[in-house]
Amino acid sequence: MSKIAIIGGGAAGLMAAIRIVELNRGNEVFLIERNDILGKKVIISGGGRCNLTTGFPDLKQILSKYPRGGRFLRHAMYSFTPSSMMEWMEDHGVPLKIEEDMRVFPKSDDGKSVVAAFEKLLSDGGVNVLLRTALKSVTKQGDGFVLSFDGRSDIAPDKVILCTGGQAYQHTGSKGDGYSFVEALGHHVTALAPSLSAFLLKEEWVKALSGISFKEVGLIFRGKEKFHVAGPMMFTHKGITGPGIFALSAYAAYEVFDGSATAHLFVDFFPDQNHEKLSESIRQEMSANPKKVFQNILGHFVPRSFAIALCDNLKASGGKKSSEFSNKDLYKVVDALKNMSLTIIGRSPGDEFVTAGGVDLGEVNPKTMESKLCPGLYLAGEILDYDGFTGGYNLQGAWATGRLAGESAGI
Repeated sequence: MSKIAIIGGGAAGLMAAIRIVELNRGNEVFLIERNDILGKKVIISGGGRCNLTTGFPDLKQILSKYPRGGRFLRHAMYSFTPSSMMEWMEDHGVPLKIEEDMRVFPKSDDGKSVVAAFEKLLSDGGVNVLLRTALKSVTKQGDGFVLSFDGRSDIAPDKVILCTGGQAYQHTGSKGDGYSFVEALGHHVTALAPSLSAFLLKEEWVKALSGISFKEVGLIFRGKEKFHVAGPMMFTHKGITGPGIFALSAYAAYEVFDGSATAHLFVDFFPDQNHEKLSESIRQEMSANPKKVFQNILGHFVPRSFAIALCDNLKASGGKKSSEFSNKDLYKVVDALKNMSLTIIGRSPGDEFVTAGGVDLGEVNPKTMESKLCPGLYLAGEILDYDGFTGGYNLQGAWATGRLAGESAGI
C-alpha cells in the first residue's frame, strides 16, 4: 500500500485518481486542486459542451493530429483508445454522441455531467479530494516526497503524479507553476508557446467580414517556415479563427510576431476547383443571368456580404450587370478566391486552448509515465511536451496519459 498524491484535478488528474481506485490495491490517494471545483477546464471545453474525445477509429490517423509528441503518446493511446474512453464514460452513466465532424460530446451537451461522473467515483473510492489547496513546493526526500502548501500541513506521499496542465486558459487555474515543480526535481522544460489560437490580421477590410465562415478552405502559412492545412475558417472583428486556423497555429506555435515580424497567409476558398474550373462555373452563372449584378451572381458561390466586400476591396465593379462585367475584374475576383493574401501580425492574446512545449519527453518513460530522473514521480497531461489539434485530441491525450500514470503508480 502506498500514499499517492495527484497534483491537479483536471482531465489527467481525474483519470489517474480513478484508475488507482479501479485497481483496488488499498492505496491512500490524495487529489489536490487549487480551484474550488474539479475539472474546470474539462467543463468549459467545447464551448461548455465538453468535446471529450474524437470519434475517429484509426489510431494512426489520430496520432497524426498531434504536431508534437504523437510518437510518445503511442503506448498510452493504444492502451486507452478514444473508443475505450467512450465505452468507459457510457459505462459510468454518461451517454455520448458523435457529431458529423466526429467530435464526441455527452448527450447532455453539458461538461458538468462528465466531471460529475468522476466526482461520484472519487467519492465511492474514498479519494481524499483537497480543493482550494495551492501547492507551494515538491521536494524529494528519501524514497518519497514532501508536498508543502500555503495554509495547511505538509503531506509526505510515496509517489506523486503531476498533472498541473500548461499555461493556456489561465482563468481556470492553469498558471504554469507545474513547470517550476518539475524543474526543481531535475527535469527540463522545453520552450513554451501558445497553440490553437486565432490570428490577428493587418488588413482593415476583413474586419467587416466578422462572423462569415467557410466549411473548408485551403490554408498556406509562410513565415520562417511554411505550413499547409485545410479546414473550416471564420472571420472575426480582429482576424480569423476556426478549426483550420487552429491547426495552422499549432504548426506555427513557435513563430514569433513582434510587430516587425509578420507572416503571410494564403487562403484558397475553393480547394476542390482549379482557377479555370471556378472561372468557368462563374461565367456560366453570369451567362444565365446577364441582367443580374455581378456581386449577386458571386453571392451564389460565397456569402453575399463577402462577395460585396471582396469586390469593393479589389476595386472590381461588383455593382455592374453580369453582361457588363469585365474579364479583367473576373480574373481578379477568381484569383483572390483561389489565392487570397493576408498578413498575420499576431495571435489573439490569451485565447489559446493549449500550450506547446513542456517537460522533455526524453525524460519520461512513455510506457509508464514515470520520470526517468526522479523515481516515484509520474507526469501526465498538458505539462508534457505534446499537444494536439482541436476535436477532442487534447482531452484524449490527458485521459490516456493520466490513466497510464495512475495504473503505473497504483501497482
